[in-house]
This record gives sequence, C-alpha cells and structure tokens, in this order.
Amino acid sequence: MQVDTASLAREFEATGGDGTPAYERIKRVISDRIRTGKWGEGERLPSEHQLVAALGISRMTVNRALRELADSGAIVRSMGVGSFVAETRAVSPLLEVRNIADEVQRRGHRHSTRLISLAAEDADDRPFAADSMTDRVYRSVIVHFEDDTAIQLEDRLVNPALVPEYLQQDFTSSTPNDYLSRVAPLTRTQLVIEAVLPTDEQAAVLGIESHEPCLQIRRSTWSAEGLVSVVRLTQPGARSRLEGGFDS
Repeated sequence: MQVDTASLAREFEATGGDGTPAYERIKRVISDRIRTGKWGEGERLPSEHQLVAALGISRMTVNRALRELADSGAIVRSMGVGSFVAETRAVSPLLEVRNIADEVQRRGHRHSTRLISLAAEDADDRPFAADSMTDRVYRSVIVHFEDDTAIQLEDRLVNPALVPEYLQQDFTSSTPNDYLSRVAPLTRTQLVIEAVLPTDEQAAVLGIESHEPCLQIRRSTWSAEGLVSVVRLTQPGARSRLEGGFDS
C-alpha cells in the first residue's frame, strides 16, 4: 500500500495535546480514515513498519493500536499478510437492539425508570469485562418498569472516549439505548444469553426472590469508531421472553 507519510503524520499530530495515549491516537487516525471512506472495505492498511516510520513511535504502540482495532471489528489482521479494513456487518433482525421504552409503549403500557447510579469508574471496579475500553469507564445502573413492575435491571459500561457526555444525560427522561443510538450509531453487536439466578442485590432491586430464575443478556455494541458499550441486562424469567425471526 502506498503510504502518504506526511498526511498520516499531520493527522496523528492533530490528535495530540490532550494527553491521549499514542495508541489511542493511532486508533483515532485509522478509524477516521475508515469512517470517511479514505480507506475502503477490504483495503490493506500500512504495515506496522510503515506506521512506525510515518508516526515516529514504537512498534509495540502500533501493535497495540492495531490489535484493539481488530478486537473492535474495525479491521481484520492476517498473520504474515497484513491488516485490512473489515467489511461492514449488518445487524441481523434477530439480534435487533431495541429501545425498551418503545417496546413497553407498544404493548400499551407505561414505561418508567429508576436511576440507581451514574458515575465514572476505574477498571478494577468493573462488574464485568470490557477489556477493549480505556482504563476508566462510565457506568450506569438503571431499573426499567412496565407500569409499576420492574422488568429489567440494566448495568451498562460506556466508553468515555467515544461518548464523552454520557454522565451529563438525564436517563429518567430517555434511555441510554436511545441516547447512544443517536450519538454513536450501531454498526455491530454481539450477544450472550443465559439463564441465571439473581444475586441478592439484583433480586432486591427487581422485587423478586433470589431463587427465581432470570434471563441475562450481555450485549456489546460497536460504532464505526470502536467498542461503545457493554451492557448486562437481567430480566425476571416470569416477566420476559425473547422473540425473533427472519425472512428468506
């Protein structure tokens, strides 16, 4: 791939000045080029050696940036061949990310929320893994109600680098899903669904007994810029169900 080293260097330098680590700045430059179409789907990226020479930084730093971009689904790396811009992945209707407020209202009922916490947390305090995010994350814990019945406990980690104003939002008037879909449009999602018994704390918040089974959904969502959010949704089994399908 022909590398315009001067252009790359200028874009990299423009991301400096705010104390952002070099590997995050590299990710930002590459993500911007992919987002704007400067580097298209399937196009080969500059090699690690070329990036080191163009940006004047260590190979270890470049490697970390490329590894995290691959983890987020933005690029694909092939041993001995190189790194390539990933193909855009459409979200399957079966895995559609829906706004719970809209679902409740479609059923003719009233949706409301109770905000338990909204704050920045260090990596060591994370309740579940989000390793591709920065060392500090934003976390919101919210209970969703259908009329006066708790139907979902939403425990969400958000990438502050991509959603810097998350902590300033009023999530009693709109949901995190609604806000994130506007500021960081979804390009990829991954789900893990399992049956679990709630912790004592979860059971108390949901108003159920600790022996009542729950459906737990762990969902990671990405935008074109990288991993945006990891959320753990806990729903009482007797109050929830999954629906889906597709047309051939």
